[in-house]
Amino acid sequence: MSSSDDLYCVMGNPVAHSRSPAIHARFAELTGEHLVYERCLLPIGGFAQGVRDFMARGGRGCNVTVPFKLEAAALSTTRSERVQRAGAANTLVFDGQAIHADNTDGLGLVADITRNAGLPLAGRDVLLVGAGGAAAGVLGPLLQAGVRHVTVANRTLARAQALVQAHADLALLQKAELLALTPQALDADFDLIINATASSLSGDSVPVPTHVLRPGSLAYDMMYGPAAQGFLDWARQHGAVPRDGLGMLVEQAAEAFALWRGVRPPSAQVLAELQAAA
Repeated sequence: MSSSDDLYCVMGNPVAHSRSPAIHARFAELTGEHLVYERCLLPIGGFAQGVRDFMARGGRGCNVTVPFKLEAAALSTTRSERVQRAGAANTLVFDGQAIHADNTDGLGLVADITRNAGLPLAGRDVLLVGAGGAAAGVLGPLLQAGVRHVTVANRTLARAQALVQAHADLALLQKAELLALTPQALDADFDLIINATASSLSGDSVPVPTHVLRPGSLAYDMMYGPAAQGFLDWARQHGAVPRDGLGMLVEQAAEAFALWRGVRPPSAQVLAELQAAA
């Protein structure tokens, strides 16, 4: 790192698998920006201290991944409208001692599904599995993309209900149906199933029954690489179209990069390069 390079990182636990450093390094190369981007593994319970330590080192901003997205929103001094609604942040911008929080997850997800996967979201029925920070970050942009219906399914029903309630006014504005259920109560099928839980990372079984899939449904895991393989295999075996979250990762990273640097990187080129190298 030279004196002219600005410092950024991704914070999470686990974080060793993250491809964000390579993505941001390529963005910087393609746009002529000077930055260094690191991985920061933080202990559970150590997020706030980790942020303070990184700021003290001169950090200009960071991405936040599981399980710290809710803490990131709470720690910030100013919040975008997306963060205010979701209560979760995946991007922090540091200015002196001030911390601005934004959430680019939903923008990245919608961009990957509509632009890269070629699935228009208008009028679609969507199952969003999970009610934590990852799910909270994408529900608003999904509704704004014009979906017809979203069911939020979570093992703890109260968390799904809270997430639905936080977005009830937006759903009404968008004329979309919004429902909270437990996975066991699911009795419908959907055009799009989004796994926003950490089940893939922990190697758990798929958290929803197979009857949620329609023939040709897009089954999307927000994780990527080996962690998503079990979910993708399950989807393929039951006639759905599997997709992991690599495109979402690249697209949300491009949004964060633009927030930090004021320059929009060529996300489609970088995604194509990553897919070709896989």
